[in-house]
Amino acid sequence: MPLSEQEQRLLDEMERHLLRNDADVVSAPTGARSLSYRNIVYGTILVLAGLGALVVGVSTQLIWVGVVGFVLMLGGVILAVTPMRGAPTDSGRPTAARATTPSRTSTSFMDRMNDRWDRRQGGDR
Repeated sequence: MPLSEQEQRLLDEMERHLLRNDADVVSAPTGARSLSYRNIVYGTILVLAGLGALVVGVSTQLIWVGVVGFVLMLGGVILAVTPMRGAPTDSGRPTAARATTPSRTSTSFMDRMNDRWDRRQGGDR
């Protein structure tokens, strides 16, 4: 169902307001720390192993196996949510995307998304 003219105008106004007011939050420096997918995968594996040990500990009534399982689960969660130290590596980005946007390091993610949105909508407004 298409939006009425008033709803479209209100939506455009809300979008402009959001982009104008949240630009400070988006451009705020976040530092060189970000989540590592490797840590998330290893953390998830630890949580699953800990859950398995916890189930085995409860079913066999071996308290120490359950405690080890709980500690593994706790360690896995901590590992998964701990940000990596240092600058993130550039190995995950495709080379074609790097060639098309040479100033990728100087712009934030939201700036790039806003530019893409403007291009899709038919140019800058």
